[in-house]
Amino acid sequence: MRNTLGRHSGNNGDGWDRQERRPPGRSRRRRRRGRAFILLASAFAIIIGLGVTGWYVLDTSGGCGGQDVALDVAASPEIAPALQEVAAEFNAENEGVEGRCVQAEVREAESANITYGITGAGPASGDTESDVWIPDSSMWANLVKNDSQDVAFTDTGTSVASSPLVLARPAEADMPDEGPSWEALVPTSASELGAEGDEVHLVDPVRSSAGMATLSLVAGAIGEEEEDGRPQLVAALQTLQANTSPDQAAAFETLAEEPEAARLLVLSEQATWRYNRDHSDAPAQISYPEGGTYALDYPYIDRSSDPQVSQAAELFREKLTRNAAQQVMLKNGFRTADGEADAKVLTEDAGFQPSLPEQLPTPSTSDVQRITQAWNRLKLDSRLLTIVDVSGSMLESVPGTGMNRMDITAQAAIQGLELFPEGSELGMWRFSVGINDNLDYEELLPIRELTAETDGGGTHMEALKQQWSSVDPVPDGDTGLYDTYLAAYREMSRTYKADRVNAILMLTDGNNDDEDSISLEELETKLEEESSPVKPIPIFTIAFGPDIDPEPLDRIAEISGGASYTTENPAEIGDIFLKAFSNRLQPAGGEQG
Repeated sequence: MRNTLGRHSGNNGDGWDRQERRPPGRSRRRRRRGRAFILLASAFAIIIGLGVTGWYVLDTSGGCGGQDVALDVAASPEIAPALQEVAAEFNAENEGVEGRCVQAEVREAESANITYGITGAGPASGDTESDVWIPDSSMWANLVKNDSQDVAFTDTGTSVASSPLVLARPAEADMPDEGPSWEALVPTSASELGAEGDEVHLVDPVRSSAGMATLSLVAGAIGEEEEDGRPQLVAALQTLQANTSPDQAAAFETLAEEPEAARLLVLSEQATWRYNRDHSDAPAQISYPEGGTYALDYPYIDRSSDPQVSQAAELFREKLTRNAAQQVMLKNGFRTADGEADAKVLTEDAGFQPSLPEQLPTPSTSDVQRITQAWNRLKLDSRLLTIVDVSGSMLESVPGTGMNRMDITAQAAIQGLELFPEGSELGMWRFSVGINDNLDYEELLPIRELTAETDGGGTHMEALKQQWSSVDPVPDGDTGLYDTYLAAYREMSRTYKADRVNAILMLTDGNNDDEDSISLEELETKLEEESSPVKPIPIFTIAFGPDIDPEPLDRIAEISGGASYTTENPAEIGDIFLKAFSNRLQPAGGEQG
């Protein structure tokens, strides 16, 4: 310090001597004493300054300065407020990286939006980049790791909070003693469709972890990988698609709008706690699924390729694991990563379970992808022409039912209409032999959207149900099968719509017995000639009766990419209808059921 001060003093003296002649005598001595005082004061100031600086450095061993290291943290919206509270304290502590302060900024970001922004596998909007990502579930992180090998992505193995899925009912709805299992949550057979029970609502699984996990858990319980499980999955997915909310806010509205409704929502504990906090006058009732549940786990993901930013991310991660930060999570309705809850927040009086419920494993990436694809395929609107056999044999009674074959068929068809989304387009023909001048087939209702208004003022769906209830067999009618197949195929090909699943469904109890119709070989040849891989029109046939020859139906199904099903019991049509419909779950070009 003294050396520095000496150099400083000498330089000043040299410069001043060169610029000004010093006067002799007393005046010069006084001026020298003045200069000495100024230099001494300057030196003292430097010493004080250095002393203060030295004290600051020693007293704040983790201190920082200079340009801040900005840490952009994208977090699932429900946990972002808690993380922002922790980040404010973190930033005030001046945690540093290589002498530079870290400033963490937490913003809300939908987990699906970030996932699709990285992978390109779905719709994304806005800024999907960040240094740190905290989605609500490892399912999203696993999808990114599986689909985007070339992006900076480090799963730190840290879960900053957890929240198991629960079943929420409106305030005044009847409450069962225990929650249903995932398999029993929704109908899985034709006979259960439309039955009384809880109307299950789901947040769109393409955008929601709770929705996606529900699909995966239901599918896993059903065993949808097996062919026999696909019809059950169809029934479950169709039921859920009929009551899907686009987001959590809309799901909350379904709880609030009818307090006595027999509705059930699958939500996280924290979401339900948040709903009850905002609806204290009519809080939701809570139960836990029988046999265990899945928990949202909020993984901490480092997405930075900058070593210094990654160090900053590690500092914030470590901060979130401390007790003080975990207490912030608990007071916001979350559990810790190991399932600990604050009994004063998630209270037993409100229906919350103090101990962590049995945990089911995170659905695998392949399971999530398969069930999401099935959901999207099934959701794609259909364009279906249904053709019903009205030959005389349809009047034969079905033992043990008190109904004839037509009655059973109509009942199954009306039940099957519930499988289709409102935007689907359906039409209906009947067929026998020579029932429409010289034609074996006749249009009963044109192919229209189910919600379209008819001339009578009702919807097309209502018209279809009414038509099915009133269709009558022709007492002496024969079965004109092959001409009808060809006419229906040509009609669907002529009016083909590329944005829909175009298909034909034939319901019959007999073999072709129109002597004037084309032969099976001629039908096969024409279908092969007129079919197009870019305009697929699969033909599905459900045939019932003891005298059915399945070979011609199988050959027609194979050529068209459809499937055929035969049974001696028309009462099984409903479940067979589900099985036929489950072919939509197959990937394009895949093996048909």
